[in-house]
Amino acid sequence: MLGFKIIYNMKFTISTKGRGDVIDITAKVAKEAQLSGVDDGLAVVFVPGSTAAITTIEYEPGVINDLKKVLEKIAPAGLNYEHHKRWGDNNGDAHIKSALIGPSLSVLIENSRLVLGSWQQIVLIDFDEKPREREIIVSVFKCI
Repeated sequence: MLGFKIIYNMKFTISTKGRGDVIDITAKVAKEAQLSGVDDGLAVVFVPGSTAAITTIEYEPGVINDLKKVLEKIAPAGLNYEHHKRWGDNNGDAHIKSALIGPSLSVLIENSRLVLGSWQQIVLIDFDEKPREREIIVSVFKCI
């Protein structure tokens, strides 16, 4: 039976501009996966908070702008969200966008390297209305 055991856990911080800022964190996650010493396993990347997300995408300006446009159509900024009425802030759209994409990503590790496609990068997206310091947690699990 295949299972996993946590081997390595670390955190790093990323400064963001907010409002859909997309930051490529692939190199940092890959470095942590390699430092873990795990040959074959799984890296889980997680951002705490309800207005940011982790996903993969081809990190190039065209597709980044396309993603932003699509998410803006789904959850436009400036609507009168119920969240705004309750908390007095202006980030209801950020919560919706974050929930749609999700706060975590699992990536396989083979031969001490992340298994990603040629044009696939791991990105942090901060949807909040203001710049933030975002903590990213990387946990590496070994196949047992």
